Amino acid sequence: MPHSAIVLGAGMVGVSVALHLRRRGYEVALVDRNGPGEGASFGNGGLIQREAVYPHPFPRAMAELRRIAGNHAIDVSYHPLALPGFASPLLRYWWHSEPRRYLQAVTAYAKLIVTCVDEHEALARGTEAEALLRPIGWMRLFSDPRLLEAALAQAEIARRDYGVNYQALDAKGLAEAEPSLLVSRTGAIHWTDPLSVSDPHALTVAYAKLFTTEGGRLLRGDALTLARAGSGWRVQTDSGPVEAAEVVVALGAHSALLTRRFGYAPPVFGKRGYHMHYGLRGNAVLHRPVLDTESGFLLAPMRAGIRLTTGAEFARLDSPATPVQLERAEPVARKLLPLGDRVEGTPWMGVRPCTPDMLPIIGPLPGQAGAWCAFGHAHQGLTLGPTTGRLLGEMMTGTKPFTDPAPYRAERFA
Repeated sequence: MPHSAIVLGAGMVGVSVALHLRRRGYEVALVDRNGPGEGASFGNGGLIQREAVYPHPFPRAMAELRRIAGNHAIDVSYHPLALPGFASPLLRYWWHSEPRRYLQAVTAYAKLIVTCVDEHEALARGTEAEALLRPIGWMRLFSDPRLLEAALAQAEIARRDYGVNYQALDAKGLAEAEPSLLVSRTGAIHWTDPLSVSDPHALTVAYAKLFTTEGGRLLRGDALTLARAGSGWRVQTDSGPVEAAEVVVALGAHSALLTRRFGYAPPVFGKRGYHMHYGLRGNAVLHRPVLDTESGFLLAPMRAGIRLTTGAEFARLDSPATPVQLERAEPVARKLLPLGDRVEGTPWMGVRPCTPDMLPIIGPLPGQAGAWCAFGHAHQGLTLGPTTGRLLGEMMTGTKPFTDPAPYRAERFA
């Protein structure tokens, strides 16, 4: 079993970890109860967000809190009966969002984000995945001049401190860039560094194909069967039990369900999200993803059509889908862009794994030799999968990590 690992979870993070370990000489079994990329990696805005050096803080303005509390917004929704279960992590989230503590989180978060485009391109180069990565960035639209001015000031700080690139557009420039928009906006910020993924699921599958082509094993199995096997680990799969010297937990929002069995209960909480694809009427086009600040949703051109994504829904992991945000967003989106019919009959739903301090958990599982964590990436699992794979691969093989992994250590929640 030396230099062998089981990676639990075949989303973008788990696939990337498995591929990096395989390339470092490990015998690797990647185990999931579903196919690669069928969880949270399947549904998102499809952006490799090089500009996202500032994680999402908890709102602190009373007006914003009152708006969210009304539970009628497009960008945030909640199940009232689920709120008691979110009280502790959300209170800690609010605490970590205090301006000074938030800046500490930004410093650590940005060290991962700044690598994301390079790490994706390193995996995709010369493969079928390369065609899925479009260097077109995305736009944030503004109708309020004051909000645009404030956002441009923040963008300039991001450029100065973290090398983020952008272009400011006035109303005329925006109309020329996206001529099919049905409304006029004051202006926009075009983030030019991010990659737009035409099919996020296909990208995860492409990386998984690289993994198996290079000798890795992709298996169906139940992560909750994980158990000690001597000094190593064993998990049950459809092909029988698999053993390895080490194990990596990359189960996204469900990771804590497993780690609790081994004495580690981090305050990971889930934000549910939905998407739906639409056609476009007539000769309308959408050249790049656009997020309308006033409306609070993203529209992104994908292989399957124009993807309308929602914000965050707070609900129990096992509760039925309630795509009310999508129902609220669709009529507004039709006023923004000439959307045609829905492509699917049922909206997609997934869960983003979040932590109170807005940083992922990457590193050894406390108190369990040979066990590692790779989860808690919130909205940026697609963005940070390859970066996480590299960092954990370096840690597991004793190579000097490209950045100090201390801010992401699991022990901070022990």
